[in-house]
Amino acid sequence: MLRVLIADDHAVVRQGLRQILAEIPELSAVGEAQNGEEALDQVRAEPWDVLVLDMSMPGRGGLDVLKDVRRERPQTRVLVLSMHPEDQFAVRLLKAGAAGYLTKESAPEELVAAVRKVMTGGKYISATLAEKLAFDMDRDNDRPAYETLSDREFQVLRMLATGKTVQQIAGELMLSAKTISTYRARILEKLHLKSNAEMIHYSIQNRLIE
Repeated sequence: MLRVLIADDHAVVRQGLRQILAEIPELSAVGEAQNGEEALDQVRAEPWDVLVLDMSMPGRGGLDVLKDVRRERPQTRVLVLSMHPEDQFAVRLLKAGAAGYLTKESAPEELVAAVRKVMTGGKYISATLAEKLAFDMDRDNDRPAYETLSDREFQVLRMLATGKTVQQIAGELMLSAKTISTYRARILEKLHLKSNAEMIHYSIQNRLIE
């Protein structure tokens, strides 16, 4: 039997995903979490076969939640569901341990297929992403500059680009303001930018923020 936990901060989205997953005959339980901390609490409290994880929830970031789940409950397969296009996030998340990646624009039957694939130990990516990955193997030197950022730098970039201050980010990530400032400096250097304003423009231009 299949146990699926849905983590998304929008109740309407959770309800819609629940209805789609109801089409799977072997589904025995569906849980819900409205943020990253709730998702981690439920994963720690009881076994789940698949976690359908929204990338962009308030508080704890999806990438951090993914890494914690992979470390603490490696048997739980994580299927990331995001508003962001595959080319910006999918590869980074798959490398971090995600079992699959879907955009929220995907058809309902694709979600069902993805859950079935990851629950049997496979990895799920769309045909479009598979083609892009194959194409990019020959164009590694042309990859966007943001792909050279570490996972934490990438996370800090997105938070700064939404207008959060160094102090706010430090509080959310439970790091010192000095550490966040160091990440900021590295980001500016790697992306050849000079200010937060340029960082915001860069992130919007590359569709890294909603």
